[in-house]
Amino acid sequence: MEIIFEYHDVTASTELENFAKEQLQKLGDKYQFVHRADVFFKLENTSSDETGKIAGLRVSMPGPRLFAEHSSAEFHGSLKTAIGEVEKQLRKKKEKMQEHH
Repeated sequence: MEIIFEYHDVTASTELENFAKEQLQKLGDKYQFVHRADVFFKLENTSSDETGKIAGLRVSMPGPRLFAEHSSAEFHGSLKTAIGEVEKQLRKKKEKMQEHH
């Protein structure tokens, strides 16, 4: 799976990218039909300490792309939640694909 990182007003982080690759590799192993993931990190202006660091994930595969994003106090948590949301969508997609076979 190809993984592309985008940073919006955020400094690029090798550590964050390695964390993302590790998490996404598990997803790619489970759902082989996924061929690309775009991961983006951005800051949002917020008065809350519990949000502001947004991680988003767009997954490409045959058919429509899947997308999720989450905002929390740190990027790792945001990314984990976004990956979890995409995994739910992938699970549904896989079930539908199996119904048609």
